[in-house]
Amino acid sequence: MTQKERQERSRAEIFQAALKEFSSQDYSQVNMEGICARHGISKGMMYHYYSGKDALFLLCVQQTFQQLEEYLLERMEQLEQKDPVEAMQEYFLLRESFFQENPQQKQIFEAALLRAPIQLTEQIEQIRQPLIRVNREFLHRTLLRLPLQKGLEQEEVLRYFCGVETVIWKLMETYCPQVHMGDTHLLMQTVRRVIRMILFGVVTLPEGENRKSE
Repeated sequence: MTQKERQERSRAEIFQAALKEFSSQDYSQVNMEGICARHGISKGMMYHYYSGKDALFLLCVQQTFQQLEEYLLERMEQLEQKDPVEAMQEYFLLRESFFQENPQQKQIFEAALLRAPIQLTEQIEQIRQPLIRVNREFLHRTLLRLPLQKGLEQEEVLRYFCGVETVIWKLMETYCPQVHMGDTHLLMQTVRRVIRMILFGVVTLPEGENRKSE
């Protein structure tokens, strides 16, 4: 085995250990000594590659976001051939499909977005940018095919959906706590209802009320 191959194997071993630790407990509970002890990694090797747990956590975040981005890109072209409302519904399902296949990454993703250590928020936001661009480009192309309500600009609707994208699964857990990926029919039904409420609203305004709000 060459030196490069040994280095790659060591990095992969450390990454898998860090992924398991950060996906199974809160960031504050993880420490370098515990990772080394529980996974048979020498401290010398650990600190040769990574300066501390911040660097390890960012490694897990970067890998998770990159893998999710690649997963979405591989499937996005097929979605854009569908009706725009259906495409948007299925787009939100794609992310959960990825996390069903990669449950540890789901925990990392949520920790990065919802419980990020304050000292890492800026770096996490930089790591997140490629995925944000993928989301915005898909939503932009999809919104072009949807008739917007009078008075709404596409850019503000795009900002709205980018915000919704970060919380939609927490929203669905509240709306339908029993939903899970094992029940595909219920999941699809729930996604469709939630997306329709987001797209078309839940209240029918009295006649003339639309004009008052413009």
